[in-house]
Amino acid sequence: MPIGRRSLLKGAAALPLVALRTRPAYAAEFSYKIGTDLPTSHPANKRLQEAADRILKQSGGRLELQVFPNNQLGSSTDMLSQVRSGALELLVTSGGILSPLVPTASLNAVGFAFRDYAAVWQAMDGPLGLYVRGEIAKRGLIGLDRVWDNGYRNLTSASRPVHTPDDLKGFKVRVPVAPLYTGLFQALGASPTAINLSEVYSALQTGIVDGQENPLSVIQSGKFFEVQHYVSMTSHIWDGAWLLANQQMHAALPDGLGAILFDELNRSALDERADIVQLNASAVADLKAKGMIVIDVDQGAFRDVLKRAGFYAEWHKRFGDQAWGVLESTVGPLV
Repeated sequence: MPIGRRSLLKGAAALPLVALRTRPAYAAEFSYKIGTDLPTSHPANKRLQEAADRILKQSGGRLELQVFPNNQLGSSTDMLSQVRSGALELLVTSGGILSPLVPTASLNAVGFAFRDYAAVWQAMDGPLGLYVRGEIAKRGLIGLDRVWDNGYRNLTSASRPVHTPDDLKGFKVRVPVAPLYTGLFQALGASPTAINLSEVYSALQTGIVDGQENPLSVIQSGKFFEVQHYVSMTSHIWDGAWLLANQQMHAALPDGLGAILFDELNRSALDERADIVQLNASAVADLKAKGMIVIDVDQGAFRDVLKRAGFYAEWHKRFGDQAWGVLESTVGPLV
């Protein structure tokens, strides 16, 4: 029986599953699932569905891919466990979520490392992406060639505008369940709390945290503007997403189906990158129209605090000379 027909882990199986589109009337020879933690309206989910449609057509109906957004298959960490075990075939997730398993997957999340998109793609489509994919393979997973774009992360708050690093002292900020994000905001003097993305809106609404940090696309699609008043354009982390596949699943696909699957998903990754560029170009005006006050900040001031706090030196030590050297080979010295 193909891996895709195995039942999901108990925790995820208890959740109501609603794929972006219903299954065809016939049964495909291979039926696979791909999970994301991104809100349903996020461009990545649209592009994944387009890839799924092309895969079904090009495979002659033999390979069906169902897209499950917004943590429908479980939390991000749950889905990572599922894709490792083979209960889930494919997953789109951030390097931060992947980092407990593959520490170097969060190299892109080193604060203020990438000054622009030219540096991002030079690294992720080049030596840094190649290095991390090699580390992912050692854990029994495949990292596809094209990393998906989630944009630069910016900080929002409900009642406490953040202009400088001093404004972060004691600030309760939601971060992903990833040590590097926690370490970054601790070094900046904030009080970070790790919460899965699907629970962020309620955490903001109930005041569990004062604010959160995410790309503009997630702030929009997650409707955080309804419970946040300020957005500070810190651009402190470039946030990408790895598309991960179970190695056994891929090996089980015959007759070129594996190539169709990966080629079309990589194609959609490039389409999604263009979507994020367009979205970011209009997002600031849109958030202003929705009532948010947009604050420009001096990124250099935040970077200086991190240097003085020993943040870069600490993470250089944690990642090791080889991984840190690969990062600095594309972004330049960070200390």
